[in-house]
Amino acid sequence: MQISYSRSFLQKLEHLVEEAGYLLRYEKGNFRSGFCILQHKKVVIVNQFYSLEGKINCLMDIIRDLVLPEDDRLSVQSKALLASLAQSPS
Repeated sequence: MQISYSRSFLQKLEHLVEEAGYLLRYEKGNFRSGFCILQHKKVVIVNQFYSLEGKINCLMDIIRDLVLPEDDRLSVQSKALLASLAQSPS
């Protein structure tokens, strides 16, 4: 998959994370981005100081590690994006 480092591609990734039932937050701080389950809430945190390219790469890495729902919670567009991410090299 050819990665487009654009705001619209970032929004597609953000939408996929939210459809999967995770809360996506951009926060300040000196930390690596990641995801966690905090008091039964699924949270994905991305460092807001990352560049657009850094945010996209970070979300792609996180999405590959997430436990995503098997049901119809994901839209057709999100399922297609997920399939293309699974085929792209890490």
